[in-house]
Amino acid sequence: MKKSAPTDRRPKASRRRDGMAVLFREMARLALLAAPERELAARGFRSVAGVDEVGRGCLAGPVVAAAVILPEAFLWPGIDDSKKLEAEEREALAGVIREAAVAFASASVTAGEIDASHIGKASLRAMRMAVEGLDPRPDAVLVDAFRIPGLDLPQVPLVHGDARSISIAAASILAKVKRDAHMDEMALRYPAYAFERHKGYAVAEHREAIARYGPCPEHRLSFHGVVLGAGGR
Repeated sequence: MKKSAPTDRRPKASRRRDGMAVLFREMARLALLAAPERELAARGFRSVAGVDEVGRGCLAGPVVAAAVILPEAFLWPGIDDSKKLEAEEREALAGVIREAAVAFASASVTAGEIDASHIGKASLRAMRMAVEGLDPRPDAVLVDAFRIPGLDLPQVPLVHGDARSISIAAASILAKVKRDAHMDEMALRYPAYAFERHKGYAVAEHREAIARYGPCPEHRLSFHGVVLGAGGR
């Protein structure tokens, strides 16, 4: 006989108090996450964009960046560094972010373009293009870790910014969702590589597929492990 799922037998008032405590902790976390945006607003920068990129360490696919301007005092439960979230959570939050944002934009740099330059330069280029795609234009930019060259705006680089800024976290979610969708499409075009499972990262399954079938047009030929003897970046 199948056992029924255990039920919470505590009094309703006790469960309600616990639920409120969880909510208060989450709102306190979000308030801390929004501290960089509040600090810039206090200095007169009312429209602040967060920007982040994903796919830097992959063997295949583009590097994708997103930039987001969130409304003032935007605190939505669950928003966090995209790496800490499950795919379903990212998808749901991406919809909320796109609906609520003052502005958002994304940009991609292909595997071929990465090979022609360098992954570091490609990542910065994608972030610059994403910020430049925002309408309206922000007053300042919060960037995950780096300063973006060629961007004529005040910038604040934050190490681990996707865990320290709500707008960078939001950008990381949008970038991750967009890139994952692209890799799912590429999985249909190049099924031998199982891109739908690993999104182009250097997991054992992906490396074994490259060794067996060789690279496809989505692979970064300059990366170690894609082409035997490649210098790698």
